[in-house]
Amino acid sequence: MTTATALLMQEHKPSPWPTPAILLSLLACCALPALSHATPAESWDGYVLGMENTDNGVLGDMHGLRSTLANHGFTFSTAWLSQLARNIEGGYNPDRHTAYIDQFWFMFTQDLSDATGIPDAKIEGNIVNRNHDNNLTAMRLQDNRVTGGDLAQESWGGQSITRLGWLTFSRSFLDQRLQWRLGLMNKVQDFDQSIPCDFQLLNLCGGKAAAARTWYNWNSHYWGSTFQYKITPEWTVKTGLLEQNPEATSRSHAWSVSTQGSKGVLFPLELEWKTASVNGLPGIYNLGWLYTNARQNALFQGNATQPEQYRHTGYWYAGLNQQLTRHHGDKQRGLSFSWSLGLGDKRSNPIPLVTSASLRYRGLLDSRPQDMMGIGTAWMHYSSNYQRQQQYLNTQSGISDYADASYGPLPGYAMNSEFFYRAQLRPWLQLQPGIQYWRKPAGLKETPDAWVVTLKTVVIF
Repeated sequence: MTTATALLMQEHKPSPWPTPAILLSLLACCALPALSHATPAESWDGYVLGMENTDNGVLGDMHGLRSTLANHGFTFSTAWLSQLARNIEGGYNPDRHTAYIDQFWFMFTQDLSDATGIPDAKIEGNIVNRNHDNNLTAMRLQDNRVTGGDLAQESWGGQSITRLGWLTFSRSFLDQRLQWRLGLMNKVQDFDQSIPCDFQLLNLCGGKAAAARTWYNWNSHYWGSTFQYKITPEWTVKTGLLEQNPEATSRSHAWSVSTQGSKGVLFPLELEWKTASVNGLPGIYNLGWLYTNARQNALFQGNATQPEQYRHTGYWYAGLNQQLTRHHGDKQRGLSFSWSLGLGDKRSNPIPLVTSASLRYRGLLDSRPQDMMGIGTAWMHYSSNYQRQQQYLNTQSGISDYADASYGPLPGYAMNSEFFYRAQLRPWLQLQPGIQYWRKPAGLKETPDAWVVTLKTVVIF
């Protein structure tokens, strides 16, 4: 059988995933029974959940500049973040090292509704500057013969570079129930936004949609158009079409408006529930499905002379973030719980199962009502197809010694945990020390468990 024939047959094999139409029906069935219990959206406040207010910057009104620009519809925020990590025990390389990275970002919105008469018309942009290609995970914690599944510094981006994160136009229809967005966009503008990025471990930072490995977070852009429709004030359904472009994270694409490198299209579908109906406390829940028709290389190739590829690849993701208590009746303080899950295609995704859970407490101490502490754990399971390919290559080469540099290690599961305490020293300054525990880094039992101390700093301008 020729490779072309095999690929053609593969394209017509039944997909192991439900179709988007089936998913939409399932989401509707789940949502409709709860609509009668909806609570007005105005009562929702996500501050204890980690939805931060970034209005109080160190530069203030900048001698009237901010307020003057705001009067003309232009608002912006800018901040600096640094992440430091140092291994203190264990890991693939136990030699101690302190790794440091930082980034600046500038986000802006230009309101166009007054000038154009178009409801809620606006242009939104994001520019991110990252510095210091200093990755403790790759340098000390994990065996790099295996695909990594986590980062001790979630903002590490692989290079020092300034990039366009997004530049989009949006507007609303149907009395603000329907929002449409178009342009060079990023998934974080619309999808999987129930959990904030406050931990320094990557798999405890936000949701799991990016673990699909077909779209990318924060500082990478790709062409697309999205829609959000409010079924009720609490229930929103989100969808769109975006390009699937593996080149989006490359240096050459940092400011590109080209679709060169695109492999296909992404079709996301998500249902979000924003509620205050659980004991009167706010919560946000989401369930999503991401489909792509772009060819994905099979992890298990055996002795194939040409890479086997799959189409019709999907990814499920889900998340929840619920406030559980109020601190002495203060709605701005208390305990919250979050959980997220990602389920991928084990044929092409090396880590098809990722889940995490965490607890946060804002304002535990009366003397420090704005401080937050958090503890969380993430669990990853590697694909059996990835293990099969590693074992096949070892057998073919006759290598069975893990210490041999040519040996392909066989990853199973990994579990990473983190505890942090964030001190809100000023409205514009956060200092967040923490400690991480890495169980089986990169899923390898041969790698000693590791301990890492961290320090995250945020300055809002």
